[in-house]
Amino acid sequence: MPELPEVETIRRQLAPMLEGRRITNVVVTDPRWVAPASPRGFSNRLTGSRIESAGRRGKYFDFLLDDGASLVMHLRMTGNLLYLSEASATPSAHLRGALLLDSGAALAFTDPRRFGTAEVIASPEAVDAYFAARLGPEPFDDDFTGERLHRDTRNRKTPIKALLLDQRRVAGIGNIYADEALHRAGIAPHRRAARLTRAQCDALRDAIRDSLTAGIDAKGASIDDFRDAYGVQGSFQDQFLVHRREGLPCPGCGGPVVKTRVAGRGTYFCKTCQRG
Repeated sequence: MPELPEVETIRRQLAPMLEGRRITNVVVTDPRWVAPASPRGFSNRLTGSRIESAGRRGKYFDFLLDDGASLVMHLRMTGNLLYLSEASATPSAHLRGALLLDSGAALAFTDPRRFGTAEVIASPEAVDAYFAARLGPEPFDDDFTGERLHRDTRNRKTPIKALLLDQRRVAGIGNIYADEALHRAGIAPHRRAARLTRAQCDALRDAIRDSLTAGIDAKGASIDDFRDAYGVQGSFQDQFLVHRREGLPCPGCGGPVVKTRVAGRGTYFCKTCQRG
């Protein structure tokens, strides 16, 4: 599933191409993409709108429209959002819908497994409420501190990796960046969250930011389906410290990276470098 760095990579690429552009038509090829709205209702609602800004919240795209509404999209497991300089180049394979722009370009949403979503939320207040119900702080926001992370872990019997995957605790982290951040912080993924010290939470906050920054700089990780807005793979998979490196040497101590399951997810870590 694309995580914060992958979504942010696409957002940065799209912003200069979309901001100020008007949507001239919307094609919905899979009604499931916009449900519970109807394809016609979704198209009519967006056609003629101008995109004021291309934002992101956690793993969601948040495109602000000129009437104050937002187009909110989520790639889920296998979605991609592709920018096509000519609308005629819109792909047919796995296409779920497309926005046609007054520049002659198109924004195509493709998704082999059809879990991705798109919806229009009516106002800034409604958007704030929508995200407040689903997401915790952004990892790069000032209010995401080691102190806050330490407070959130108190009395939590869940493994620390499970807590990081909970979008209500911190937005945007998935399986890849949880593994990478925990290795940087020297914390075992199965360690009970409540047993983390304040110093460990400070280190983990920094490690989360470092891992996400490295992912953004590498334009995301392409393990399976992820491509950027131009259909190009990211390269962060070439920089993984532990994720998907079972049996390979840990970059810290040289011992083998092992694989286990935490919170139902395949999890990679070093038994020597990651205490717990």
